[in-house]
Amino acid sequence: MTHIQVFKKGDLYTRIVCEGHTGYGVEGEDIVCSALSSIVQTAALGMLTVACAGVEIIRDDKTAYLEIIVPLDLSEEVMHDVQVIFATMMCGISDLYSEYSDFIELEVNNVY
Repeated sequence: MTHIQVFKKGDLYTRIVCEGHTGYGVEGEDIVCSALSSIVQTAALGMLTVACAGVEIIRDDKTAYLEIIVPLDLSEEVMHDVQVIFATMMCGISDLYSEYSDFIELEVNNVY
C-alpha cells in the first residue's frame, strides 16, 4: 500500500510524503503505482521548472519514497503557481484514491 500524507497550513499546501508501493500488481508492472508516481513526479517537475519554485524534493527509489516540501517564503506569484500545481496533483491523487482505496492511503493534515 502507498501511504500519502499531505500537509496544509491554512489554505496552503506545504508538503506531501508518499511511501511504499501500492501492491496492485507486480513491482515494475503495477499500473496504479506507476500512475500515482507519474502524477506526483510531474507535479514536482512543474513546481521546479514551470513555477521556478525552490521546492525541496527528497526521493529514494529503493524504498519508494518521495517528498516535496514547499518553502513558505516564496513570492506571491510563485506561491500561487505552486498551489495551482499542487491542487492539480491532488485532483489526480484523489481520483486514483477513489478507485483504488484498497491500495492507497490518503491523509490530509492541517498544521499551524
